[in-house]
Amino acid sequence: MRKATLLEKRNNMGYVYILPWIIGFLVFQLYPLLTSLSYSFTDYNMGSDFRFVGIENYVKVFMRDREARASLFTTFKYVFMSVPLKLISALLVALLLNQQLKGINFFRAVYYMPSILGGSVAIAILWRQLFAIDGTINQLITALGFEPVGFLTDPDVALFTISVLSVWQFGSSMIFFLAALKQVPKSLYEAAKVDGSGPIRNFFTITLPLISPMTLFNIVMQMINAFQEYTAPAVITNGGPLKSTQVLAMTLYNNAFSYRKMGYASAISWILFVVIILFTALVFRSSAAWAFYNDEEG
Repeated sequence: MRKATLLEKRNNMGYVYILPWIIGFLVFQLYPLLTSLSYSFTDYNMGSDFRFVGIENYVKVFMRDREARASLFTTFKYVFMSVPLKLISALLVALLLNQQLKGINFFRAVYYMPSILGGSVAIAILWRQLFAIDGTINQLITALGFEPVGFLTDPDVALFTISVLSVWQFGSSMIFFLAALKQVPKSLYEAAKVDGSGPIRNFFTITLPLISPMTLFNIVMQMINAFQEYTAPAVITNGGPLKSTQVLAMTLYNNAFSYRKMGYASAISWILFVVIILFTALVFRSSAAWAFYNDEEG
């Protein structure tokens, strides 16, 4: 019987090390994924038998369920408001924190802290209290002699108010932008200064093109997170007023756990998954025109 070589023993030990991850992936990711896909073609309700209905659930979302379509449109609005605002804020703060100042590491840590706390239920409740009709923000507005604003009661304003909470959580994107800014060669700015180029022109001709790969990464990651947003609209407004802040994740949750329509909820989840894939592919497709890499020729 042939003895195992040292390389084979190392390979076998490697398989042992990754076995927990493989088991976790199969049991907690792949199996639920495939199960939800199979549920989406049935009318399964919790406690009932399975009945195959084909694509009826998917047709219902787009043709007969006005609430689902409205929540999908609300999700689009939320993504298009929150992602640009968050990334612009993150980039501006990263530019400020890229300066060589005394104690700058302390300020970097302080600006990152909201991202650790920002997605929690407690912060969402705090946000609800701040922007309530009798909350702190409206108290300041009335003290200045103006009428209170229905930040959470006006359908035209509520979704934007919730989007601002996501902007407050810019820390992770800021860290990535800061890392990218550190990689921009100082010699380029020095050469541009000799040519008479100012800070604004340097930003658009040097900084933005050189950090564009990180911009692409941040856009994709924040877009995926925004499409799956649930906590803020659920806790702050519970989808109101007039369901103006009910995003698709809330509709998914309601159908699954309030109405117990697990098959229909699974179809909604797969529609959300496909939407995320399509928008991600669109961003990557467009990046050929604005994302530049150091190893590109010419």
